[in-house]
Order: sequence, then structure tokens, then C-alpha cells
Amino acid sequence: MGRPRTPLLDRERITTTALELVDERGEFSVPQIAKRLGVQTGSVYHHVDGRDGIVELLRERVTSAIDTQALALAPWDAALAAWARSYREAFAAHPKAIPLLMTSPVRAPRVLEHYERAVTLLLDAGFALPDVMPLIMALENLVLGSALDLAAPEIMWELPDETTTPRLAEALDAVGEGRADRAFELALEGFLTHARALQAG
Repeated sequence: MGRPRTPLLDRERITTTALELVDERGEFSVPQIAKRLGVQTGSVYHHVDGRDGIVELLRERVTSAIDTQALALAPWDAALAAWARSYREAFAAHPKAIPLLMTSPVRAPRVLEHYERAVTLLLDAGFALPDVMPLIMALENLVLGSALDLAAPEIMWELPDETTTPRLAEALDAVGEGRADRAFELALEGFLTHARALQAG
């Protein structure tokens, strides 16, 4: 028999299948990937550097949707805001991947390049070196928490009646639509206000 025109297995198909499993279940295993692709588990290992390698392929796939050109905008705070919005949108598309990706070290070269550009942006804007990574990490906390919030039900508080918690009921009624977006923009502006003060100091 001749070779099939389309390879049965490659890194792209492995990544796509792993991401499908994560989107469905919040996790994946190499045997699950192999089963879904109709191949032997050992065949998957011929194309990737174990489970950790697949995690990094997933990280590259999810973050590929982030607009890194946003970090070239001026001034620096507009660049950070645009990057944060794009970052949030990319991870909101795959919220179940967040715990998996945020609890393993970042090794993927393309993803490290994102951080290199963000660090360069802040250093060029005049931030002190010790402040740079805490700022980036704080922004990531904001972005990823909001990405999870986007995946949550629009109604997160189910009140048995309005008499037990009347002020909460009033506050919830006043929120209106798009609560996750409004909360994100409020938190982002608070972050940027603090960052501007840090830069000025």
C-alpha cells in the first residue's frame, strides 16, 4: 500500500484534537488524543515532546489569536489596553484551557516573544525594572479572571426572593446587560490608573 496523501498524524492535528478535548472536558490525555485520531498512543509521541509538549502546543494555539501588534501602539497605556482586550478575547474562546495553561511553566518560544514585547514596551515607557513583571502578572490576572467570567452564565446570583437580600436584588437589577464587559473595563481602567501613577513616581 502506498502512503496516504494526507498524513494521519502531525502536530497540527494533535493540537487541534487536544484543544477539542480541553474545550469539552477541561483536560486531555495522550491516549484520549490517540483514540480520537484512530492511532496508537505511541504514534502520538513520535510527533510531540510528551504531554508537556502538547500543553505548549495548546498554549501557542490559544495565544496565536492575541493581537501582538497591539503592543506597537502608542502611547504605552493604549498599547497595554488593546493587548489586554485581545488577550481576554483569545482566552475567552477556550476558558477551560486557562487552569491547564496557567499552572504549567511557559516554554513556547512564540509565547515568550509576547512577554518580551510587553517587557520592552514597559521599559521603554520608563517603568522601573522591578515593577515590570508584577505589572504584567497583575494584568494577566485581570484578563484571565475576566475571560472566565465571560464563560459564566449571565445570571450568576440566584436569589430565592428579593426580601432576604433586598439591596443585592436592587444592585443586580441595575446592572443591565454586558456585566462581564463592564466589570472588565472598570478593572482595566483601575489597573491603568495605578500603572500611570507608578510610572510618574
